[in-house]
Amino acid sequence: MSPILHTIVTTVGGIVAGIALAGALLWRQHQALQAARYDATHDELTGLPNRRLLLTRLRAMLSEHAPCGVVLLDLDGFKAVNDTWGHDAGNILLAQVGRLLAGLRAPVEIAARLSGDEFALLVRGDADATAAVARAAWRVIGAAPIDLGCGAISVRASVGYTHTRASTPPRQLLAEADGAMYQAKRTGVGVCRHQPLTAPPGRYGRDRHYC
Repeated sequence: MSPILHTIVTTVGGIVAGIALAGALLWRQHQALQAARYDATHDELTGLPNRRLLLTRLRAMLSEHAPCGVVLLDLDGFKAVNDTWGHDAGNILLAQVGRLLAGLRAPVEIAARLSGDEFALLVRGDADATAAVARAAWRVIGAAPIDLGCGAISVRASVGYTHTRASTPPRQLLAEADGAMYQAKRTGVGVCRHQPLTAPPGRYGRDRHYC
């Protein structure tokens, strides 16, 4: 091989190797970026969307003027589970509840874990659809004992929900569902819906559920 041809081959080989290396670096950077985006929008323990992604999806639905509702729930007596069985068992319980909620079908858009033992569901549909999802979430969690690996326990949840009204900000919807959830917990009725302040004093919408 002539010196000139050898130089050309060597140069081309170097360029190809450089392109391959650059491609590999770009692929790894893309994968790292995708992983970072996922971590920023999902809960590490359950794999569910987190509060940030829930609010993003809720804002998108509101901007489309799509009818939607928000359901919030937390687990009754969760602290006792941690105190009795330990935090590992508590984490198993949260992961199992996350799987149950993720299995709920349309009109549920997403199931999210907000923090601790608090979860949320974003519902696409009217007020009746939101109410039906709230009841379905309450039922699926209490349907059967949940295996913690060191024993099985029966779990119940307190559930609150609200539905969109004209120009209601996303965080207000979360606050309304949160207030209804704590009303459910205080009264022990299982599921409560948010009532606007125009409702008569002492009258609070509720769905009664008993095992």
